[in-house]
Amino acid sequence: MSELRPDGTGKPKPSASPSPSPPSPSPSPSRSWPILLVVVCAQMLIWLDTSVLNVAVTTLADPADGLGATPAELEWVASAYTLVFAGALFAGGALADRFGPRTTLLAGLALFGAASGAGAFVSSPGWLIVARAVMGAGSALLMPATLSVIVQSTPAEKRTRAIAIWSSSSGLGVAVGPVVGGALLSNFWWGSVFLVNVPIVALCMAGVAAVVPELKGPARRRLDLPGLALSVVGLGGVVYGIIELGNGRTWYGIHVLVPLLLGGGLLAAFVAGQRRSAAPSLDVRLFRQPGFAAGSVVLLIAFMALAGHLFYAAFYLQGPRGLSPADAGTVMIAAAIGIVLGSQASPAMSRWFTARWTVAAGVLATAVTYIAYAWLDGGTPIWFIATLLWVQGFGMGLVGTPVTAVMMSGVPPQLAGAGSALNSVTRQVGGTLGVAMAGSILSGVYRARMSDASELPSEVRELPAPTLERARTSAESARALADTLHLPELTKAADRAFLDAMYAATLSIAALALIGFAVSVAGLRTRAPNQNLNENTNPHSPTPNPNPNPRVESP
Repeated sequence: MSELRPDGTGKPKPSASPSPSPPSPSPSPSRSWPILLVVVCAQMLIWLDTSVLNVAVTTLADPADGLGATPAELEWVASAYTLVFAGALFAGGALADRFGPRTTLLAGLALFGAASGAGAFVSSPGWLIVARAVMGAGSALLMPATLSVIVQSTPAEKRTRAIAIWSSSSGLGVAVGPVVGGALLSNFWWGSVFLVNVPIVALCMAGVAAVVPELKGPARRRLDLPGLALSVVGLGGVVYGIIELGNGRTWYGIHVLVPLLLGGGLLAAFVAGQRRSAAPSLDVRLFRQPGFAAGSVVLLIAFMALAGHLFYAAFYLQGPRGLSPADAGTVMIAAAIGIVLGSQASPAMSRWFTARWTVAAGVLATAVTYIAYAWLDGGTPIWFIATLLWVQGFGMGLVGTPVTAVMMSGVPPQLAGAGSALNSVTRQVGGTLGVAMAGSILSGVYRARMSDASELPSEVRELPAPTLERARTSAESARALADTLHLPELTKAADRAFLDAMYAATLSIAALALIGFAVSVAGLRTRAPNQNLNENTNPHSPTPNPNPNPRVESP
């Protein structure tokens, strides 16, 4: 006799899902660690590319050695990647659940590698932006698949540690990226920082093909293409409006207010459509759990602040501080070491002090470092900068693992791709908005300072108007112009203007991080139990993932 389902329907109770197709068996524990190693290497590729770009932005802005990109174009080089990444993550999660994470992972790696190779040989910032957007699409296939593989292939008792290792891969990528990028830029042309991804992709694909098994879930979810379009275009409109505001446009003008309103309206339509959808890419019911909602907000703010900070920190190290790309990359290793150590320490700290206070301490530590940047100048000792970067990295490491574990604890294994996509899209949306926010403040304040005649030396004020306008475009353009004209006063004026702009940006970022601290203290008070995701929603949904939670303090 068939076993009755708990809902009393009288239908046979399936082992994992209402779907007739059974899930793939989990690999043995002895195979889980080689699988983890391969997918972490693939995941690290995303962070490796991001950290390489942080070192390369100054070179890309150079008219002689790079592409002569303006600050707005550099923001789009970074934002096009994260914009497509964030928007397509929902589709990546659905594809991972529909076709299996192994297939999706291989497809993402192939697309990422092809776009990297093409981007290395473009001749204008516009085409580099296109290449970066395609790389973002590849990453959107790659990232949900990596966490989905970990959730499905790792025993429950080892899953939290595996997620911690997965989270720390960001630190490894950040550690290797600046060193590799600095060495390449010191010896080769700017395109080498993208071309280096190609052999790494080839090695990752070989490892995935050899080690990672097929892990198809029982559910075959459909793709929500209209929702995907709404999320990408909506977020793109918001980012465009923020960037244009930093380019000197008035907030009520057509280039700022219209994109912001249109983008916000499209995002609202996306959320409304997901609420009515029978198979949503973004299941908004997840946000009814206080731990999931608060964790999403904290991740959004933390990565928004981090991405914005790294954007202006790279310009500071290679600009007013006068470091070469290789030296700047070496200094930034401190942040990577901090991320790795913080990620590894966070599970134990979550058990001792609860996830609430572990996350709060991490966010507060980053806020303190952002505030400290308001006292940096061209003569700040390197050891002090490295210390700030280490503390910042350690704080971010404390945040990622417990928040990810809490958010993923209630996601069923067969929906792990969608759950990991939600976790990842929060980070990428934060990164996109952070770069746009910091870049807008940086560009706006710099231009204002360089337009104030009282702030400029007489030699600079006497320059022809077209020449002075070039100097107002960016500090990198001003320094290149100063070298051509043998005008050191212009370099000094540009450095002073940049530092003022950085101070404004870093204090804004610090204020944002302090909001994240308040949310983590107030919002992570409720225990997030391993309950069925469909409680009070749909009684026919599958069983939740039995992933153990880090301890969260009850009110």
